[in-house]
Amino acid sequence: MLRRIPMPPSRQRPPKDEGRSNLSTVARRPSDTSEGMARAAGPERAFLVCIDLRGKQSALSFQARLAKRASEFARAEVNKEKDASSPSKFGDVASGAFTVEDSMAEFRELATSAGAQLVGEVVQRRDKLDPATMIGKGKLQEITGAVAGSRADVVLFDHDLSPSQQRNIERELHARVIDRTQLILDIFARHARTREGQLQVELAQLEYLMPRLAGHGVEMSQLGGGIGTRGPGETQLETDRRKIFRRMRHVQQQLENVRRVRTQQRQRRESVPVETVALVGYTNAGKSTLFNALTHAGVVASSRMFATLDPTLRAITLPSKRKILLSDTVGFLRNLPHTLVTSFRATLEEVQRASLILHVSDATSPNAREQHEQVEKVLAELEARNKPTIYVLNKTDLLSKEQRNALPLSDNVIAVSAIQSAGLEKLMERMDAMLTADPVETVEIRVPQREGKLLAMIDARGKVLRKRYKEDQVELTVEGASSLVRHLRKFEAKNRGRSR
Repeated sequence: MLRRIPMPPSRQRPPKDEGRSNLSTVARRPSDTSEGMARAAGPERAFLVCIDLRGKQSALSFQARLAKRASEFARAEVNKEKDASSPSKFGDVASGAFTVEDSMAEFRELATSAGAQLVGEVVQRRDKLDPATMIGKGKLQEITGAVAGSRADVVLFDHDLSPSQQRNIERELHARVIDRTQLILDIFARHARTREGQLQVELAQLEYLMPRLAGHGVEMSQLGGGIGTRGPGETQLETDRRKIFRRMRHVQQQLENVRRVRTQQRQRRESVPVETVALVGYTNAGKSTLFNALTHAGVVASSRMFATLDPTLRAITLPSKRKILLSDTVGFLRNLPHTLVTSFRATLEEVQRASLILHVSDATSPNAREQHEQVEKVLAELEARNKPTIYVLNKTDLLSKEQRNALPLSDNVIAVSAIQSAGLEKLMERMDAMLTADPVETVEIRVPQREGKLLAMIDARGKVLRKRYKEDQVELTVEGASSLVRHLRKFEAKNRGRSR
């Protein structure tokens, strides 16, 4: 069921916090009647509206997109060297990147992720947007009939609506109208599990709600009236705004506390030579499935969009037996609301601090190139575009043999199937080779056999290339991280070790 933002359920007792107590009355619209509440037991019936400002485009075939993508990935390293001093906003996509069919397919996934039952859709191609109703009077009348005929509870627009446009459309359709930003905020609210994630979503909801407050009738009159109450007073609208501002300040303070704690935790981690690798990518690219395959963490992995909102850190051991931290992050999306980007800054800081980035793409998506460009824009704004990166093409188990052979693979472009754990060994080896904070060295040592604790540490943290017993000593050739080799120098058989 699509939730109203940010109105809590009417049966729930309002919290004690004054800034939060009247948000239900602030967010309630005249269209939120008992008729809509009667359907609350099941999924809401949604009618989709998509607007195309680019005209009709011919979609490339899957094989043609694979061939085009090969040249894009071949130039990926060159593009990363370009000046990123003027990063674009989150969600900005070059005109023509997505066809209208692609946009509609993605919008259907968003609506389904929000729990909607799709009962109809319409696409309108326009040269420019109508300032009053976005889609024009004629198309609005056509949609009114379609919505009434399909008995839709809510109309979803794949575009951001201004407050006045939203009110004008609702007045004509006699149904609730939700734009793209409000729909994404609802999905985020459904999936946030930790206190931090819930605070981030609430802040984005309040920022979205503020310009959409409206008053009618008594709400626009002065609160004072009669003996003892005369004076300038304050309208109900002003009261609602003041309460929301107060709640926003409270949430921002809590998020600042979360950021301070996260910074302290990160500083403690950085005091030891343990590097962090961040998983980034478009939403539903399979990041959480890959995260589970590498760490066995068991985090929620779903085909629904934005299944992961809360950052997760887990330690993994590389083939060299070095330990690193792997971070799972929120997925990106075209036209991602800027309020969400601002709210999730604390989460995205893990990407800024990472030593290596795993950029995960869905190899089966015909829009993989466009999604790749969108994620690169996000990394540019985070000032993380020039970090060492491994491009991971996921879901290759769904490709035919010919399609797998067409993938543009190289040292830094690796094909995997996270759900089948295919290609993970090569990925781990490449990660091991690119992380240099605690480099791997080789040393020859002689250890007394009575040093059982030291021998156990060598087996746990290093790789024994050669072992020979001689009298009461063990001669070993050990390959391991420099932090381990430093402990072994006093047993060194030669004057120097070899670096790999």
